[in-house]
Amino acid sequence: MRKLAIAATLALLAASSFAAEPTAADLDKRRKALADLLHEHWEYTLKVNPEFASILGDKRYNAQSSDVSAAEVARETDEQRRFLARVNAISDSAFSDQEKINKALMAQNLRDGIESAEMKEWEMPVSQMGGIHLDSAQFPSLLSFTGSKDYDDYLTRMHAMPRQFNDTIAIMRSGMRDRLMPPQFLLGKVAGQAQDIAAQEPEKSPFAAPLQHFPENMPEAERTRIRTAYLDAIRNEVLPAYAKFATFVRDEYAPKGRKDVGMWSLPDGVHRYAVRARRSTTTNLTPEEIHQIGLKEVARIESEMRTIAAKLGFNDLKAFNASIDANPDLHPKTREEILDIYRKYENQMYAELPKLFGRLPKAKLEVVPIEAFREKAAAGADYQPGAADGSRPGRINVNTSDPQSRKTIFMESTAYHEGVPGHHMQLSIAQELTDLPQFRRQGGYTAYVEGWALYSERLGKEVGFYQNPYNDYGRLNDEMLRAIRLVVDTGLHAKKWTRDQVVQFFHDHSATDEVEVQSETDRYIVWPGQALGYKIGQLKITELRERARTKLGDRFDIREFHDQILGAGALPMNVLERRIDDWIAAKLK
Repeated sequence: MRKLAIAATLALLAASSFAAEPTAADLDKRRKALADLLHEHWEYTLKVNPEFASILGDKRYNAQSSDVSAAEVARETDEQRRFLARVNAISDSAFSDQEKINKALMAQNLRDGIESAEMKEWEMPVSQMGGIHLDSAQFPSLLSFTGSKDYDDYLTRMHAMPRQFNDTIAIMRSGMRDRLMPPQFLLGKVAGQAQDIAAQEPEKSPFAAPLQHFPENMPEAERTRIRTAYLDAIRNEVLPAYAKFATFVRDEYAPKGRKDVGMWSLPDGVHRYAVRARRSTTTNLTPEEIHQIGLKEVARIESEMRTIAAKLGFNDLKAFNASIDANPDLHPKTREEILDIYRKYENQMYAELPKLFGRLPKAKLEVVPIEAFREKAAAGADYQPGAADGSRPGRINVNTSDPQSRKTIFMESTAYHEGVPGHHMQLSIAQELTDLPQFRRQGGYTAYVEGWALYSERLGKEVGFYQNPYNDYGRLNDEMLRAIRLVVDTGLHAKKWTRDQVVQFFHDHSATDEVEVQSETDRYIVWPGQALGYKIGQLKITELRERARTKLGDRFDIREFHDQILGAGALPMNVLERRIDDWIAAKLK
């Protein structure tokens, strides 16, 4: 196995240490070569991922759809190899730190993409958490429709959906031959999701959503033309493609799904999981080391949770958790109540942001319900960044299904995690860093992005929130969830735990809603390693804050520290650590 990302990144950053002093002309030429190459690669990325371009607000490719065929995967992998060779050929001698980071991160991103292709990760393209069947249905809500061309462009994309589904089915058949299969018991959910969409009336499907809000100045005759064309395409092309896909998954694909839930059961599964763990955490921690960190964090957090329970009159957590389950005041009554709760916490945190940050995001934020077609398998909430051009605000998508089975005690911490000062703040500021190349403004590393969001949950306590002790207990329980993830994700995929063992570990150490326990467990099964980044990233950011506070003493300013953390876009943990150490050193001069 090639060297870990942390070693490769550090090596690239240090490669120019002993280079001869370059001439000014040579330096300018190499700087321009790197900048031009980064721009070229970004433009290439948008061209081969036109849906991504549209989501960002770039409409140049609005009438195009991604080629998801195996042949295109091979072609793009070859192209990435060529880009990597060109990046490596540019000497970064005498480059600025940011230029060296640009080169190092681009090279690492390209290596990761090539490695994924060579491991054939693309042969498992769907799960109950995502894939063409869910992404295509969510896509219209992420677009802006301001004129006839926007409507006609999306119509062209609907015409392309049958081909995309057919190519996806072909890829999945390749996965069947290579024994690269998701767990069998979860594939029924995929078939069900697709069939539910296929069974919808065309005018009530998510693909018809743009018809609900025509531009005010659009003539009625034009609206009629568009409406007729849309409903015809949905009825005769889109929904039949979904039905065909659902039948394939149910009758051909699911029966061949793997019986064991852990990634270890895949071909070369131990190596596959080690790669996932390394990418998610951007560290060289082994799965066993991560498992042990998780156990220690579970014990620490559990102690703090017992303290709150004792203050509320309970001697053990199980009794306290049972009382929470039985308390109707701690369960929402309606879907709308859940949305109101999230909006309240976002509004109160916005007012306190100047105490914690010097730079604030310009992008707006809204709270909306998760779409009905994906709410059954979705987490309690997630975040969708806004368009870079400001045409669409960032969104906290809140799962409002089965409201009385959910608990209000988790909603305050989740609101801060998904909105401000969490994902919305970090991702919006990253988009606004115009001095960075686009791939860094729009990119992300799980340990950084999710580590920051988890770290942000506690910032509410630092400005005086979580006044309700139940909500503070919910905050600790949410932190416990991320600690549990270190234990159960590595348990599933490296230590051969069963699904029942994961569920039991949740029950033994958390008050997480049962619906969340079940969906979270299934998420870890089909998304190996992703959940490791949260806690590892949070621990590193907390460690860096304490280091800065200790070394700087009276010169430490929390707003300046946070601006340093957020001021260079998402970074691997080792690069972030170097950035903070440099800032500390500069402050001490």
